[in-house]
Amino acid sequence: MRVEVAEEFALRVRRDEPMSRHTSWHVGGPVDVFFNPRDRKDLAAFLRSLTPEVPIHWVGLGSNLLIRDGGLKGVVISTHGTLDRFDRLNQTNVYGEAGLTCTRIAKQCVKWGLGPAEFFAGIPGTLGGALAMNAGAFGGETWRHVIEVETIDRHGEVHRRPASEFKISYRQVIPPAPEEWFVAAKLEFQRAHGVNDKQIRELLERRKASQPIGEWSCGSVFTNPPGDHAARLIDTAGLKGFRIGDASVSEKHANFILNHGNATAADLERLIQHVRETVERMHGVSLHPEVRIVGEAA
Repeated sequence: MRVEVAEEFALRVRRDEPMSRHTSWHVGGPVDVFFNPRDRKDLAAFLRSLTPEVPIHWVGLGSNLLIRDGGLKGVVISTHGTLDRFDRLNQTNVYGEAGLTCTRIAKQCVKWGLGPAEFFAGIPGTLGGALAMNAGAFGGETWRHVIEVETIDRHGEVHRRPASEFKISYRQVIPPAPEEWFVAAKLEFQRAHGVNDKQIRELLERRKASQPIGEWSCGSVFTNPPGDHAARLIDTAGLKGFRIGDASVSEKHANFILNHGNATAADLERLIQHVRETVERMHGVSLHPEVRIVGEAA
């Protein structure tokens, strides 16, 4: 679709931008318009310039996201490298913007002596994405620490909403209003005496030892079913190493699917579906994707 943008943004947007450049799986067709705002004011002005029918998508580090080969209609707003303010408000509360990396949250909270925040080091994304899906790692979850969020709507208006207005569950967040997107959050931690960088290093070493870090993946593909682990079910179904095209189930961690360099989004989606069907046939368990699958087929 042809997306009209205001003259002030005409030279700053990228048209037909390949989303393979912006996802951790390195796949995805083009989006009509790609925009990286300079700051909150710039973002609000851009949103106000869009017509109501234009679809709006958001991306941070591009993990937990599969964009199909036909790409996306509308606009992608990227928070990568921007909207990354992070402040300490008082003894236990911090304020972070949506583009802030989860790794930075973990490291800075350790420096401030706040915890438990180390688990954020195991989330390969930004605070915006972590808020959208209640991301977690090493037994910790994002929304356990949320006091209040700031969202922005199509009119560029910012809303402050307490955490109590959202319905939160495992890897799912239901907002009170449609078409409001996270731009910041106030988080609460505890004074953690004796917390140091060593704990984060140990967590990252555990992650490196058990997950295919450095390879092209999206993070965990499936949520864990109640009382079990998706990786165990996939492994015992004999699927480690199973391959479609240039995509395969990781030999190191069965809940990771890898792009070895030339996989298409269609390869990855077919492999996800094959894993689901095989696990259901062999174990009677229906796995639910944690990864968001969006866009048009080629």
